[in-house]
Amino acid sequence: MNYKRNMNRIETSWDESAQWYHGLVGEKGMELQRAVVFPQTLRLLHLQPHERLLDVACGQGAFVREAFRFCKNIMGVDASPHLIAYAKKMSPKQMRFFTGDARKLPREVAGERFDAISCILAIANIDPLQPVFQECRKMLKPSGRLALVVAHPCFRIPRQSGWGWDEQRKLQYRRIDRYLSEMKIPIQMHPGSRAREVTWTFHRPLGAYMRALGEAGFMVDALEEWTTHRKSTPGPRARADMSSKQEIPLFLAMRAISVNVKAQCSRLPKPVNNQ
Repeated sequence: MNYKRNMNRIETSWDESAQWYHGLVGEKGMELQRAVVFPQTLRLLHLQPHERLLDVACGQGAFVREAFRFCKNIMGVDASPHLIAYAKKMSPKQMRFFTGDARKLPREVAGERFDAISCILAIANIDPLQPVFQECRKMLKPSGRLALVVAHPCFRIPRQSGWGWDEQRKLQYRRIDRYLSEMKIPIQMHPGSRAREVTWTFHRPLGAYMRALGEAGFMVDALEEWTTHRKSTPGPRARADMSSKQEIPLFLAMRAISVNVKAQCSRLPKPVNNQ
């Protein structure tokens, strides 16, 4: 997958792999999305019928079609024209979709205001982080909420984490090689095939997300860690495998509220000098 640097940004596009990605995700999303990510995100957002939702990096719109059961005024934005075309084809006509960059939302969206914004399993493919949150803050009504879901940055670092087996303790564990360093990691889109299309994922520690949200004017009021719904395959290590599945989460979810940062900070007590 082609990329270029422009104004200190990494430009990535899933457009070249849109057909493959659409075949993978389909109309209703992948199994983990349907079973875990979508229902849990909808619970966090707690959408009301009168509210307006914007889905940033919406892909072909699988999540917003689920959200349509709760509110009807929905917009989606994605950098891939082909994925947006799929979204328009498969979604109710009253939904609106636009091609655009999450770091600088298109003019069709820029003048709108929303009660809620979602960004699901996409922020790790966008760099830099700060402009995305700044754009989201501008799009939200006062006290509006942003739901952000990522592969867990503490445990699911591409090429820098993996499963291990302790034979003596009969224990499956998660190995973490690097965590605090921010990294740009190439991901081959079609492993095992001749075509070497590559996209990029950007690992950031949890603190980087928290700082960027705070600097953009958000207050995180909910942070959740979600495990898989899948059961282990029967076998001698099934019990250990199931234990690790239940204990080591796949996803990190954050709900952040748009706040007046200066007003909030003015209410904080001043540090006490004990010296």
